[in-house]
Amino acid sequence: MAPTTAAAAERRPSPFSREVRRWRALRRMSQLELAALAGTTQRHLSFIESGRSAPGRAMVVRLAESLALSLRERNALLLTAGYAPAYEESPRDGAAIEPAMNALRSILTGHLPYPAVVAGPRGELVLANAAFEVLTEGAAARLLEPPVNVLRLALHPEGMGPRVVNLAAWGRHVAESLRARAAAHPDGGLDALAAELAGYLPAGAPPGPDHLGFAVPLRLRAAGGELRLLTTLTSFATAVDVTLAELHLEAFLPADPETAELLRGRAAARGAAPAG
Repeated sequence: MAPTTAAAAERRPSPFSREVRRWRALRRMSQLELAALAGTTQRHLSFIESGRSAPGRAMVVRLAESLALSLRERNALLLTAGYAPAYEESPRDGAAIEPAMNALRSILTGHLPYPAVVAGPRGELVLANAAFEVLTEGAAARLLEPPVNVLRLALHPEGMGPRVVNLAAWGRHVAESLRARAAAHPDGGLDALAAELAGYLPAGAPPGPDHLGFAVPLRLRAAGGELRLLTTLTSFATAVDVTLAELHLEAFLPADPETAELLRGRAAARGAAPAG
C-alpha cells in the first residue's frame, strides 16, 4: 500500500538532512565512518539523512564536530536543524575577546624585528607589527587602503608581486593553500579570491632547487638586499568564539643570517628595539 501524502512528506529529507549528506560527500566519508566518529549507528544516521529521524541538539553538534566544520559552519548547521547557534561571534573590538587580541599584539611585538600579521578568514588584515613595512614597500596606495587584503598584496602586480623573485613557486603555494581551504570550507568569496590570485601568477616550472627541501621560502627584493623568509601560521585551536577561531597569525622568519641582519638593520633605522 502506497504511503499517504502526509507520511511521504514526513519522510522527505529536510534541509538539515541534505546539509549532512552534502558535508559527508564533501569529506568523502561513508555513513559508517561518520556514524562511528559521531558515536551513533549507521542506521540512525541513515534515518537522519533520509528525514525519518530528527536529531537532538547534542547529535547535531557531534555530527558537526565529526565533519570538521568550522565554528561558523557548525552554527549554520544548528540553525538548519532548528536549534540556536552554540558559538558566539564577538566583534573584533569587543570586550569578550580583548584578552586574546592583546595576546596577539604582544606576540607581534615580540616577533620584531621580523614581520608578522594577523589576518581574517579571507586575508583581511587585522593587526600587523612595525616590520610589516618591508612587505608593503613600493605597493600601490590603493592596495594599502583599509580593508587591506594581505593575500592580494602578496601577489598583486602593484603589490609585492614584482619584488618576489620566486613568484611562480611561492605564489602557487599561496594560491593553492587558499584553494584547498575553499574546497574544505565552501565559500564563494574564497573561490573568487583564489581565482583572482591565480591570475597574478606567471607560468612557472615545478618546485626547483631554490626550495629548502621542507618549505617554500619567500625570496623578496627589498631596500638593502634580497630577503629569504619562511612563514608559520598560528591559530587558536581551542577557540569557542567564531571571530577568534577565524583569525590566524602569520609570522615571517629569516631563512639565513643575511636576512636576519638586514631586518635588524631596518628595525634600527626605524628606531625600533630589535629582538635578540
